[in-house]
Amino acid sequence: MKFTIEKGILLENLTNVIKGVSTKNVIPVLNGIKFDLTEKGLTLLASDSELTIETFIDKESIEKIEETGTIIINSKYILDIIRKMPSDLINFELVDNLKIKIYSDFNQYDLNCLDPSDYPNIKLSLHKEPIVINGDLLKSIINQTSFAISNQELRPILTGINFKITGDLLECIATDSYRLAKKNVKLSTPVQNDINIVVPGKNIIELERIIVDDDPVSIHVFNNRVLFEYKNIKFQSNILSGTYPNTSNLIPTEFEIIIQLKRNDFGGAVDRAALLTQGKDKNIIKMKVDHKQMVINSYASEIGKTEEVLTIDTDEKASIEISFSAKFMLEALKTIHDDDIVILANNDVKPLIIKSLSDESLIQLILPIKTF
Repeated sequence: MKFTIEKGILLENLTNVIKGVSTKNVIPVLNGIKFDLTEKGLTLLASDSELTIETFIDKESIEKIEETGTIIINSKYILDIIRKMPSDLINFELVDNLKIKIYSDFNQYDLNCLDPSDYPNIKLSLHKEPIVINGDLLKSIINQTSFAISNQELRPILTGINFKITGDLLECIATDSYRLAKKNVKLSTPVQNDINIVVPGKNIIELERIIVDDDPVSIHVFNNRVLFEYKNIKFQSNILSGTYPNTSNLIPTEFEIIIQLKRNDFGGAVDRAALLTQGKDKNIIKMKVDHKQMVINSYASEIGKTEEVLTIDTDEKASIEISFSAKFMLEALKTIHDDDIVILANNDVKPLIIKSLSDESLIQLILPIKTF
């Protein structure tokens, strides 16, 4: 293996691929990145057996290919080495089979490598008719739901995002049992067979970081894995086993109280009230609605209390007093980009629903917290 490549091109691809390397790998060879150079170009691959990321750099983007070959370079140092190389052109040369020389006109690294024959045979298969979605839209879907996934391993199925497709309707749901985020999207082409999968949250968040524009993402769904194809990147994740809970009955369809107000006004008041309770486990604040006024308050016995009054648009008879997690509310509000929001409620024990006034596709649900 011997080739010369532009630093920026290699760095961009390495940055994406290295997300597939886990710090918890027990198989030593999986701590490396596979460099596979052919006459067609350079393939970079990293995997932790649950997540695999592959990128392909076409020969047109490689300065010079002198000798093809395959090697596994330890991921621990390679990204920093390439990032700090003083030249815009970087040379790679395989010497003594398991050593790679990385050099420019000004400096040189000689690194011990891993044997490519020990690397598992990973297949990245594609469907003839994948589900295609705009990149910016998929990135937005992940952003608007992934914050609500559970970080508790007691119910592993809740540590992922549920992707359901029926016909041309894509429904994405995340919940940790205390809150829920749901986003509906119309696809341009309906699917022939319904899809219902749960993708691990930690993997889908890495995908969101890779997507940078509106280039299409092709989604290939298999029995125990899903592959997202974006530009020159293949991103394959395992699917969580088990059945995602039916959340449709958690979202009320009728509401006694409908409150309309400005997102920034409400978010600011919640944020300020949360200052006194931020050291607490659940960061609880209280919202009281009465006669077209909303009062946001919080109390901490060792610190003091705060209260803020907001003018709202609601029914004259609307009256409720409800407590909730300020942290959960602020995270939900961040996903709504419109100025005007609607808060829907029934009583102090049933869920609060937060939506944009103009966008029905996104629903944020927060369970109230009983205070005594």
